[in-house]
Amino acid sequence: MMNGYTVDINVDVGEGLGNEARLLPYVSSCNIACGGHAGNEETMIVVAKLAKEFSVKIGAHPSFPDIENFGRKPMEMSCADLYTSVKQQVRGFMNVLRTEHLALHHIKPHGALYNLAMKDEKTASVIIEVIKSIALPVKLYVPYGSVIANLALKEQIPVMYEAFADRNYNEDLSLVSRDKSNAILNYPEAVFEHVFNMISRQKVKTISGVEVDIKADTFCVHGDSPNVEKILQYLTGKLKELHVKIA
Repeated sequence: MMNGYTVDINVDVGEGLGNEARLLPYVSSCNIACGGHAGNEETMIVVAKLAKEFSVKIGAHPSFPDIENFGRKPMEMSCADLYTSVKQQVRGFMNVLRTEHLALHHIKPHGALYNLAMKDEKTASVIIEVIKSIALPVKLYVPYGSVIANLALKEQIPVMYEAFADRNYNEDLSLVSRDKSNAILNYPEAVFEHVFNMISRQKVKTISGVEVDIKADTFCVHGDSPNVEKILQYLTGKLKELHVKIA
């Protein structure tokens, strides 16, 4: 039993799959695509309304402006151009939320932008500057021990450390590349064991078999995983059995 433990479970949504109504009942926060890699004003409105219906916290999910590659390949962009793109995505999303009388809870970069900000100070700084320009108290979902996490803390931006429920890790806490066959955890039982180890022991078992220290306040399940609904059902069910609160 793990009485007293509370974790956030988040899911990436608004990416054109239309499965949000089936996923949001199982999570406590969501990251809505805001036009960079997927999504448009219409999908943002639909998904934001669903999030409100299921009392799910709402986050912006900006990315490199690259619909063709779903934001999963790094782009060569100047800091100024990247800043403009990310700010436009977040501002556009905030305008949608304003019209629906909803609040922005957090920002979580997507895909290659997220992975680059984990280790590259220039990229991380651009995202931090966008958040500073918002002038509203929003949280930033970031990997534990990352460059962007450390920069955010220096700038007194509240962070939530994020880990990935359905992805395998390398020893440096980077995610195993999606090009590799062992990148993704597809089975609900494996996802639960992965998450439970990170919650209960603050360690993650990497693909080399070595366990590495990790902290996580929120766990992401990717909304485009083929088994996502079963994974969320099983994961949240098992956590509740162990008296872990999802909030």
